[in-house]
This record gives sequence, C-alpha cells and structure tokens, in this order.
Amino acid sequence: MKILIANRGEIATRVIKTCRERGIPTVAIYSDVDKNNPHVWMADERVCIGEPREYLNIDKVISAAKQTGATSIHPGYGFLSENAGFVKRCEKEGIIFIGPSAESMDAFANKSSARVLAEKIGVPIVPGAEICETPEQAKVLAKEIGYPILLKAASGGGGKGMRKVFKEEEIPEAFESASREGLTSFGDGDLLLEKYVYPARHIEVQILGDGKRAIAVGERECSLQRRYQKVLEEAPAALIPQESRNDVRSSAIKLCEAIGYSGAGTVEFLVGPDGEHFFLEVNTRLQVEHPVTEMVSGLDLVSCQIDVAHGGSLPEDTEQRGHSLEARLNAEDAYGGYMPQSGPLLALRWPNLPHVRIDSGVEEGGEISTHYDSMIAKIIVWGETREVARKRLIHALEETILLGIKSNQSFLIDILKSDFFISGETHTTTIESKEWNAPDMPEYIKEFTDSIKHNMVTEEKSYTPWEMAVRH
Repeated sequence: MKILIANRGEIATRVIKTCRERGIPTVAIYSDVDKNNPHVWMADERVCIGEPREYLNIDKVISAAKQTGATSIHPGYGFLSENAGFVKRCEKEGIIFIGPSAESMDAFANKSSARVLAEKIGVPIVPGAEICETPEQAKVLAKEIGYPILLKAASGGGGKGMRKVFKEEEIPEAFESASREGLTSFGDGDLLLEKYVYPARHIEVQILGDGKRAIAVGERECSLQRRYQKVLEEAPAALIPQESRNDVRSSAIKLCEAIGYSGAGTVEFLVGPDGEHFFLEVNTRLQVEHPVTEMVSGLDLVSCQIDVAHGGSLPEDTEQRGHSLEARLNAEDAYGGYMPQSGPLLALRWPNLPHVRIDSGVEEGGEISTHYDSMIAKIIVWGETREVARKRLIHALEETILLGIKSNQSFLIDILKSDFFISGETHTTTIESKEWNAPDMPEYIKEFTDSIKHNMVTEEKSYTPWEMAVRH
C-alpha cells in the first residue's frame, strides 16, 4: 500500500503522521508556492503539480499517483474531497479512494435532495422548501412559515450563499445576492428557503460506515461561528439535553445507513432552544474539527478511514471520555472584520504542555499565502472536564509565540474567558452579537517585530522568509 495525499498544509501533514505510524509510504503533491511547506518534506515521495490551483486538477493528481505507484488516494478536506467525478476517475484507474462512494457523495451533495431523503426516512428537517426558484415564491413561502428565514445555496457549504431575511422587503436583494454567490462558488445558483431557527446550537455527529452499517463516534458542538465559519469546537456538546444527544446520533446513523455510506462523514444539525433537532447537511469527508472527537474517543479517524477503504471493520469502542476543545488559529484581523492576512511567519513557537495537540502545516520562516485559506494551526486540548479543558486551551494559546502576521490569537483567548463560554451558553449567533475590542500590543513586541521587518527590507541580498527567520 502507498497513499498519495491529494491536499496540502495541515490536513496533509495530519494524514502523513498516521501513515508514518502505520508504516505506510506516502506521496505528497505540491504547488509552486508550497515547495517549502512541511507536508512536502514529511512525505516519502513528492510531485510538483505547478500552479496554486492545480490541487483541483484531476488529471495531474491521477498522473502523480500513477507516476509514483500510489495505490490509494486520501483527499483530506476541501479541494477534491467531495468531488464524485474524482472518485469515479480513481475507480477507473484502479486507485482506491479513501472516502465514500461517488453514489454516496451524489446523494448528499445537493442540500435539496438530502432534505428530501431525510424527510422520507423520518429525520426532522427545518421547515421550508426544497427549492425556492424566484423572489416571488420566496415571499409566499416566507409568509407560510414566518420570519425570520434563511436563503441558502442548494449546493456547497462553508457559509457561502447564505442570507438571513427578517422582513419581506429584504427578499429581492438577499435572493439575488445568495444566488449569485452560490453560482460563483459552486456553479449552482439554486436556493433553498428555510425557517431561521433562533437561538440555535450547531451540533454535528461523526459517522463511520462500512457500506452496510454505520456508527456514531459521538457528537461535536460547533456553534461558535463568524460569518458561518467555525471558530471553536468541542466534544462532547456542552449543554444539550441527553435526549437531544441521543436523537441526533440516531438520526445521523439512520441517514447514512439509508444509502449504504462507507468511510468517515459528518451529519450536521441545528438544535433549537427546546431541544428539538433539525437536519442540515452531510459532509462526505473528514471535518477540520475531527481532532476533538479523536481526543475524547481515543480513535485515529484517519486510520479508520484507511481501514474501511481497504475492507477493514468498524471500531467497536466509541465511548467518549473527558472533554476536548479546538481553537482555529487563523491569520486574520479578528477585530477588524475578520479580514484574511498573509505574509511570513517571523517567529512561531508551539507550547509543550500535557494534553495539548498542535495540527499545523506551517513552520517558523514559512509563509501564509494569499492563494489558500488563512489557517495557521489547530490547537486542541483534552481535559477531565470542560472547565479543565477550557483553562488548558487558554494556557496553550498564551504560551504560543506568533510574530510577523496578524492573527486571531487574542480573540480566541477573549472568547474562552467570556462569561457565555464559561457557562456553555454558546449559539450560532453569539460571536456576532457581541462587541469585541482589540487589545493593545505591548511596545516591546512592536519594536521586536519592526526591527525584524526592517532588517529584512534593508538586507542587500534577497532571502526567502525561511532564510530570514534563520538569520534573525
């Protein structure tokens, strides 16, 4: 067995670590701008695919696999991970795709068809319509179910193509805007209209299936979001009734077994203030936040994916132990509209603390590129209780040294120290409903960073960010 990782950065290094532990040779693919990234030198073999967007080029990915004799492909998340055409191409070339079948992907790819399936088998869905074709139809449907409503792209995810509407006169602009963004992002301008559940918790269930049977490896809470993008995740969910916890797991299993799902996947739900749950969507891949499930279950989900894809069995013990939290450390101006940042990482030091895990695809001297997402790392902790885990994550973030680029490090600490987080009163609207003020940067930090940048600019020779970090 030899596995090519059709991805980059943090998730590529994550997959390579599991393969190394199991003694499985790996192949990395990389673009021109990624040539110095850790996932490239961590792999046993590597193939350059050229331009930054070539991770989406199926022909080049398949060619790299055949060139190196890779027998399997792990897609990570993003890029080709939910591309049914890519799965079919792998099958045609005799390469094992470490993920669900193309048929399973197609069944869940469109939110509208997924809603139909959920309703057919008795899984609760948010009141609304499978497809809303015009602003006029939206106005009629909104009157039937009541405001506020949510217009959302029928395809894709990640918060793109979603608009909240609180009154009828807002519909035309919201409809046009959501449809345009859905078409740009996913090649599909179709929209759904749903009742806007408020206040709601975003709860998701980690699923593993073998094509016949599916199991739930616990649930995660991902309610703390900005612009529909997750900021902090935890497992198990903080404050939902036990009945709701059981219900979302049961619904997730029912959905996946209905289509013979194989591999890892995540079924997402909203849980309303009364504990009632509503199906949202299925992500037919590994999630960014999968480490919190690994920390409380003791399972290596990447290893489980590899086993299932090669005919292995599902794990027996999925009991959750303790509590885990994950913070997404991003290069962004969290106090200035969450604008992405890019540039060199002049200094980067991770904490060396018990029960702390760092998943990252960059190093000191590396660079956050404008071509990809702004994630620097995921900082994950485990504790005997939620409060122990909360304090550990604060400690880990405070011990992290990050200079040269603006990040959300202080913002994450602010959230973890807030009264709403301590009490577990976290909802999908919590972050955006609060005012957040940027802390003052200590003068010595400013002076240190400015001096490094000055030295980089005034050097006669042109050095790479990596060389500069070593020199200074």
